[in-house]
Amino acid sequence: MIVMKNKPSAKSLLMLLMVLGLFFVTYNLVFMIKHYKGGHWVTDELGFLDPVISMPGKVIRSANSNSKYHVAVTATDAAYSQWQCRIMYYWYKKVKDMPGSDMGKFTRIVHSGRPDQLMDEIPTFVVDPLPAGLDRGYIVLNRPWAFVQWLEKANIEEEYILMAEPDHIFVNPLPNLAYGTQPAGYPFFYIRPAKNEKIIRKFYPEEKGPVTDVDPIGNSPVIIQKSLLEEIAPTWVNVSLRMKDDPETDEAFGWVLEMYAYAVASALHGVRHILQDSFMLQPPWDKDVGKKFITHYTYACDYNLKGELTYGKIGEWRFNKRSYLTDPPPKNLSLPPRGVPESVVRLVKMVNEATANIPKWDSINRS
Repeated sequence: MIVMKNKPSAKSLLMLLMVLGLFFVTYNLVFMIKHYKGGHWVTDELGFLDPVISMPGKVIRSANSNSKYHVAVTATDAAYSQWQCRIMYYWYKKVKDMPGSDMGKFTRIVHSGRPDQLMDEIPTFVVDPLPAGLDRGYIVLNRPWAFVQWLEKANIEEEYILMAEPDHIFVNPLPNLAYGTQPAGYPFFYIRPAKNEKIIRKFYPEEKGPVTDVDPIGNSPVIIQKSLLEEIAPTWVNVSLRMKDDPETDEAFGWVLEMYAYAVASALHGVRHILQDSFMLQPPWDKDVGKKFITHYTYACDYNLKGELTYGKIGEWRFNKRSYLTDPPPKNLSLPPRGVPESVVRLVKMVNEATANIPKWDSINRS
């Protein structure tokens, strides 16, 4: 089923105005802010700008619950994003109903603001991007704003949500790794709140708690209750914008800034994640698939013909998603040389299976 948003609702516009209002207050160093508390607006003078935003008109949840989760992937309409989503959706359909899976429905949330040619192939929900120029060329800042809009407008049947990315492939049936109200996340070795405490404290002050309360995660992959994500998402937007506007933070966090923003936003709401190392593997560093659930192919896989890793140097054999920015990878990619880890071999075989079976693979998603 295709779900589309034709125009912003009054509530989504209100939320964006709240976020932008906090952003520009921060920019101008004015420490006075209006909060939505107890059904009305109150004004506080703060020594530290509280970034937590409450969602107006919170929906009361049903007492019934289930363990199914909705798979949600944020994306653009660019060819680079499209071909990854097609492969991801192919493998979602393959594992969805296998024993051990708690997968529910799937939605590709497109934050380009317009329909694209995959609307009939993948269940898609179109949302608006941030106002022009606000992301400052860092398109990932649209991700939290996309979730705010989707959560408000979409009919989501499942109690839980898996936040995923286009370069994820399901290698094993994925159960719901969350435990009740405690979400599950993957611990990234490069997300180090304690090492960056000086910067984290700009957004998570000491009175909130120790810096170790900020989990070493991004927003993806995370399995979380929908009601909890509804609380966190607006704050996640706000913290992302504030981090991007702070030159020191922007320089320190770079391409993982939005990941830190989710970790901080969660901590501001008192949310801790169950850290699940089995959630995901990242070739070429993780060599075995084993019982892990998602392959994240963000890193280049470069090897010489002896099967030796040549990371940082283009190999005689390679697979790198960034080699296909404007066109999809061709069908029947060559397999790695003997001696290359199972994780890389499995990745290429899964890409090849998907491209061999997805209709119009060579023509439908080109820039």
